[in-house]
Amino acid sequence: MKIFRKKLHYIRGLKAGIPIALGYLSVSFTFGIMAVSYGFTWWQALLISAFNITSAGQFAGIGIMLTPGNYLEMVITQITINIRYSFMSISLSQKVDDKFKGVSRWILGFGTTDEIFAVSMTEEKVCRSYYAGLITLPFLGWTLGTLFGAILGNVLPDRLVSALGLAIYGMFIAIVVPEMKKIKAVVYVVALSMAMSSFFYYCPMGQKLSSGLSMSICAVFAAVIGAFCFPVKEEE
Repeated sequence: MKIFRKKLHYIRGLKAGIPIALGYLSVSFTFGIMAVSYGFTWWQALLISAFNITSAGQFAGIGIMLTPGNYLEMVITQITINIRYSFMSISLSQKVDDKFKGVSRWILGFGTTDEIFAVSMTEEKVCRSYYAGLITLPFLGWTLGTLFGAILGNVLPDRLVSALGLAIYGMFIAIVVPEMKKIKAVVYVVALSMAMSSFFYYCPMGQKLSSGLSMSICAVFAAVIGAFCFPVKEEE
């Protein structure tokens, strides 16, 4: 009976992960194309996706890796971009059942992404079987998309490759815009980060910094200004 119940939870997790997997497939396809264009081999791009599963972190990381020796910049950039996953894992760990411990928690931390976290938080209690099913297809979508992009990027028509190159921006827009509609403060923070990003892109002084470091500066500065100017009041 327990095995049957676990299978049901796993299948339910698989179904919940299908939309996430489809989105990851297109975005990671773009990463595979970009990684190969930067000089990485297909298997190197595949390993990066298999061991990270972080879109923004990977895109920023391969740009920094083009300049060997920038280890400090890599650390600062990746911590800034990916620190949110730590907070998500801590929050999600409060919703898991009693059997979700040990190695299972390591897997929870590894598989937590923005979309997986959002779906998991809709559950009253998250069991191991459900979470395993939830991360299975997104992981396969992310890694296989990278593999296909790395191998087929030079075969597909340029127009299709250019269209797929916009997928990563479309995913970020889909995440940010709904919050902008709900909370006016988010609009100001996004506008500030856009203005700073434009400065780094067009200003000669800003162009001396790598894309990863400039992204980190924009994210931290905009977040700090937003926290001071638009603090969230604690509920009584």
